[in-house]
Amino acid sequence: MADELGRIHRPTAGQYDGRRKLLLVPLVYGPQADNAEGVEVLQRYWEQMQAQVDALEEALGGLQHVYHESLTVGGDEGLQQLGAADQRSHGFITSKTQAGAILEATEDIDVLLETLDLQRCMMIPLASASVGSRLQEWHSDSNRQRYEFIANQIDSTLGENETGLLLISERHQVQFPNDIEVFYVSPPALEEYRRWFQNWAEQQQAAAAAARG
Repeated sequence: MADELGRIHRPTAGQYDGRRKLLLVPLVYGPQADNAEGVEVLQRYWEQMQAQVDALEEALGGLQHVYHESLTVGGDEGLQQLGAADQRSHGFITSKTQAGAILEATEDIDVLLETLDLQRCMMIPLASASVGSRLQEWHSDSNRQRYEFIANQIDSTLGENETGLLLISERHQVQFPNDIEVFYVSPPALEEYRRWFQNWAEQQQAAAAAARG
């Protein structure tokens, strides 16, 4: 079970000597920029998350590897991918690579694209229940392959007595190797963001229902 940062005591310097460690950061995305409250909540989350990661990194003796969902290449090319997709992640991870951490390829491009295509297909209204069932099975299998690949990438690159950082959506299904100590980074603003997002989604649904009459 992952230890949850913000709810446990900070580890001592030698507590995890010789072990592989992974900081697990929930990757959350915000609303449109014109929603001031949502932008503010999301900014608080990123600030608190980065502060917790920095503190834990210092306690564990540094950070050697960085992993990010949807990233199919590492190094400078991976940073370019992030720069085009997510400015917050790009700025945060750039600071880590400049301090010596290696940005690793995290996903298989073919499996990732297949999973994304299937997600799009499942959003289309279908007349056939059989087709819907087969799409769901296909999507589940693709997701399994995706998360197995991520776990294998971490397992093959994170060495003994090293620390890694993984940024990934909260609903991920990655099963980490048993010998990796996982720290779940959970700043107070994460729960604040969840509450805000739920309220925002309910308001959007109510507005859509009212528009339909």
